[in-house]
Amino acid sequence: MLLHIVARGRIGRSPEAELVDRYVKRLSWPFKLTELPDTGGRMPVRDPGTVLIMLDEKGEQLGSMEFARRLERWRDDGRREARFLIGAADGFDDAMRAEADLLIAFGRATWPHLMARAMLAEQLWRATSILANHPYHREG
Repeated sequence: MLLHIVARGRIGRSPEAELVDRYVKRLSWPFKLTELPDTGGRMPVRDPGTVLIMLDEKGEQLGSMEFARRLERWRDDGRREARFLIGAADGFDDAMRAEADLLIAFGRATWPHLMARAMLAEQLWRATSILANHPYHREG
């Protein structure tokens, strides 16, 4: 299953970009990153079989094990892509939220989109490591 991050804003050369790069290089699953401008731009076509996950302050706060289990379930159900959307400063409106299969939040705090991208990349690597029975993740 393809792990695809579609993010508003350009990360450029920054410490956050280095973190994202560090974690996505470790992924054993296929990965793609699409950057869109803060406004406008064309969202990639959503093929059937794509799960749409939005990072949103109103989303569920999943632990790493539960996040891994969701990826596992989608993969095992034959989903071809898990697409993660990271919005611009104003996030997503209610109409966009309604299109999502899942809304997730990294806690109750508001995070800059560049940090959210790095945190998502780490959680994707952690989840795939959990599913591969790698000892990286330490629960509890």
